[in-house]
Amino acid sequence: MTDRKSLIGRVRKLMVEANIDALVIPVTDPHLGEYVPEHWRVIKWLTGFTGSAGNVVITADFAGLWTDSRYFIQAENQLKDTGFELVKLKIPHTPEYIEWLEKNLPSGSTVSFDGRVMPVEIFRKMEKTFERKRINVNTSAEFVYTLWEERPPMPVKMAFEHDVKFAGKTRVQKLSEAGAKMKEAGADYHLLTSLDDIAWLLNIRGNDIEYSPLFTAFAIIGIDELLLFADRLKIPDSLFSVLEKDNINLLPYSETAFMLSNLPADCSLLLTPGTTSVELYNAIPEGMAVIEDVSIPARLKAVKNLTEIEHIRRVMVKDGIALTRFFYWLEKSVGKEKITEISAAEKLLSFRMEMENCTGASFATIAGYNEHGALPHYCSTPESDVELRPEGIFLVDSGGQYLDGTTDVTRTVALGEPTSRQKRDFTLALKGTINLAMVRFPLGTRGYQIEILARKALWDNGLNYGHGTGHGVGFFLNVHEGPQTIGTGATADLNTFFEPGMLTADEPAIYREGEYGFRTENLILCAEDEKTEFGQFLKFETVTLCYIDIKLVESGLLNAIELKWLNDYHHNVYRLISPHLNSDEKKWLKEKTNSLTQGSSRRLWPPGTERETSDL
Repeated sequence: MTDRKSLIGRVRKLMVEANIDALVIPVTDPHLGEYVPEHWRVIKWLTGFTGSAGNVVITADFAGLWTDSRYFIQAENQLKDTGFELVKLKIPHTPEYIEWLEKNLPSGSTVSFDGRVMPVEIFRKMEKTFERKRINVNTSAEFVYTLWEERPPMPVKMAFEHDVKFAGKTRVQKLSEAGAKMKEAGADYHLLTSLDDIAWLLNIRGNDIEYSPLFTAFAIIGIDELLLFADRLKIPDSLFSVLEKDNINLLPYSETAFMLSNLPADCSLLLTPGTTSVELYNAIPEGMAVIEDVSIPARLKAVKNLTEIEHIRRVMVKDGIALTRFFYWLEKSVGKEKITEISAAEKLLSFRMEMENCTGASFATIAGYNEHGALPHYCSTPESDVELRPEGIFLVDSGGQYLDGTTDVTRTVALGEPTSRQKRDFTLALKGTINLAMVRFPLGTRGYQIEILARKALWDNGLNYGHGTGHGVGFFLNVHEGPQTIGTGATADLNTFFEPGMLTADEPAIYREGEYGFRTENLILCAEDEKTEFGQFLKFETVTLCYIDIKLVESGLLNAIELKWLNDYHHNVYRLISPHLNSDEKKWLKEKTNSLTQGSSRRLWPPGTERETSDL
């Protein structure tokens, strides 16, 4: 077992030798994405924390981990007795450790980090914040890796071509579109650092990242060619030949900074500061014009083409079949055979793997029973795994990777008879899912402008949740994909407005620590609605196909429009899923999707108010 307190001491010794007063370690890699290969998971090795968001700070007398509300309970448990203190972020994705360092370090101190894994966007914030106290910033702190004796190697798995019959467009077509956008932006070159951008643009996938079909690479789009920086061993000969024909030149991964530094200084370069490392930014030739914006592939791939949309709808049927068979099995088996959180997640994956073109899960399944469901990003381990019984609440957040799409769905089911408070909580969160799905809005609307629809019923009753409401979803790519968002998100851009073809999650929730959590997550596809004298309006189509547990629904809390949405949704689920089920499964799903009638309204407002829940 790793002695983490001793590790902190060894790190501090190296800091003294390097004349460093504070060391910053982010949860990321040189591509600055959410999904990181084990080779770069330094924080996991150093602290034991396994979450996907966080920053570690070590000084002479303090060692702490900053993370957001999704991981508060998890981090408290994983950091126990390690010597690391949990610091709770007040604002998700905002690195408040910078303000802490400015406040706690004396003038003239030196803060250091590895410039390969720090975005230039954060580096600038550091410099600006530290300026008053003349705190220096050193970008070459790679010494911590010398202590990691059993560090996993860089991934070397083979990349493969993603067939155009799924992608809908060839890489040549995509490069042409990207080139046109570069001209509009006035850019001669475009630096690509995000793995999903490169994978989408070139119709290539890989196996370097668990759950996400990505391969490790950088790229520079030029005036008449593309430079791809990747390990040659990853590229099959057949794919290498095709890339050469498409004017894509393969260069060693390690030469990215060198080639960047040799671009003509009198040209312009487009990059994304949030995903460009300090090391790469510093390699840009002096005097070169730099244009900063969301990457062009990120914006292009967010709007699914007609072929992708057609596949997405088919994938949702396949995924819905797997989910239906899983929940049928669960209800019939719980209490009769031993089922744990881990074995339930494995069973769900086995149902998905029976579906055509499924390659695996799109993220680590969150299977939380009772109090574990109150942890938004809970991941069961052999130590935390518990047995499911025919009582209580079970939350399952899962997804599948298919050659023809990526899914992400959350359902919460009652394994016994729910309490009135549980039904109330579930229904208030469900109202948010429904109302967001039903919204109509003008073109040009941003996600944060409609998020209130997901939270209003909860806020009106003094309830809330700490994470974002919706993230973009890739196409056989990352399950979390920007730039659109509903709320805030690490992979998102708040200025991006919704466009037809964007696939986004809709996941309001409520968590009661130590008791249970409720989250109903569907994927919604943005589509055109009517055009009026006030402009083009848009709407969402709910494409996820899985029943919602009506045992948990307090119908009196739903108004007539919300109730109709739920009944119509269930009718659609049964219509599309039932033809693929056996007679027993079909009968069971029919019961699960029966229409609900309007129940009596229950007063939830403080005494003396006139508002009823039917008005929510």
